Amino acid sequence: MDKQTVITVDRDYYMPVFARYAIVLSHGEGPYVYDSEGNKYIDFLAGIAVNLLGHGHPRLVAAVSEQAGKMIHCSNLYYTETQATLARTLAKASGLDKVFIGNSGAEANEGAIKLARKYGKAIHPDKVQIITAEHSFHGRTLATLTATAQPKYQQGYEPLPGGFGYVPFNDIAALEAAISDHTCAVMLEPIQGEGGVNIPDPDYLGKVRALCDKYGALLILDEIQSGMGRTGKMFAYQHFGIKPDIVTLAKGLAGGVPIGAFIASDKVAAAFGPGDHGSTFGGNPLACAAANAVFSVIEDEKLLDNARIVGQHLLKRLAALQAKYPSLISEVRGKGLIAGAKLTLPGRDIVNRCMDQGAIINCTAGDVLRFVPPLNITAVHVDEMIAILDKTLAAV
Repeated sequence: MDKQTVITVDRDYYMPVFARYAIVLSHGEGPYVYDSEGNKYIDFLAGIAVNLLGHGHPRLVAAVSEQAGKMIHCSNLYYTETQATLARTLAKASGLDKVFIGNSGAEANEGAIKLARKYGKAIHPDKVQIITAEHSFHGRTLATLTATAQPKYQQGYEPLPGGFGYVPFNDIAALEAAISDHTCAVMLEPIQGEGGVNIPDPDYLGKVRALCDKYGALLILDEIQSGMGRTGKMFAYQHFGIKPDIVTLAKGLAGGVPIGAFIASDKVAAAFGPGDHGSTFGGNPLACAAANAVFSVIEDEKLLDNARIVGQHLLKRLAALQAKYPSLISEVRGKGLIAGAKLTLPGRDIVNRCMDQGAIINCTAGDVLRFVPPLNITAVHVDEMIAILDKTLAAV
């Protein structure tokens, strides 16, 4: 099908839930993607922080191909080596103890919410409140969009599940006023992604940890966007010298193969018993083989160091654009290879103009350009994207 036919068929048959851009992507190679008309784009969105190794990484392709030839799916009634290996790797990387593997970030967060509620009710029947932060994003199931403290995602789905409370992000006084003995968990993103790449104060998460300990509440950290090495450490919370009770992962975990996971301490995981949670496809051999390959590549290619070093270069180049265009960019923020440039105007037109020039970036929160490229990009790739953004901003 040609481009217009694909767009027409999609509009005729797919539910209208995505505001798509008018290109049809056909394939990718490294940090680049190509559309059906042969146009090439430097990809600084990476499937929204999913394509951790870029496109077509040979070791990921080989792992998926080899596993597909052996076994794609196996019921969780049975053990598999790929799942056991991934569970051990996730536990050791996080500093926690027990793992559950699902299919998406929303599933991971849903599971974390269920586990926290089960744990809290074992202490007291009324210990059920979960506090989340304004401008967060935790998923699109009924429970996770309720946890997502943004009314635009919740409208039309009422009545929403009860038991959630909201506070401003990075405001410890507000959390201290809201938390109580009825709170079973505080659920936060260490770095808010969809909310605009919001970075907390250096001591914020430590103070949150202390409040949770004071009230016997669990600390759940949603690392679906910030985890898997994106910040230069495997988990963003490792920059802040704390450890959560539960952490959730998805997006880049298997380099593009659908997967999600939540990891908990032994004490918390003990709240679950046989039959309390499950997933038909979660932890299937194919997804686990992909995730195991991603962990191996991260280690062998030293991608944590690369994310830190190239991320510093990205932030430096964005700061230079802010200095050059102060009327357009009001702030640059980020850590490693998650970066945001806050604009003084809506960002969708800039995203479109960059795409026309051969760069795929993203606008979130309406006015924040977000950059979440593959972890194996180079400074040369950053400069290529920056040149296109510079040209675009000059035209604006």
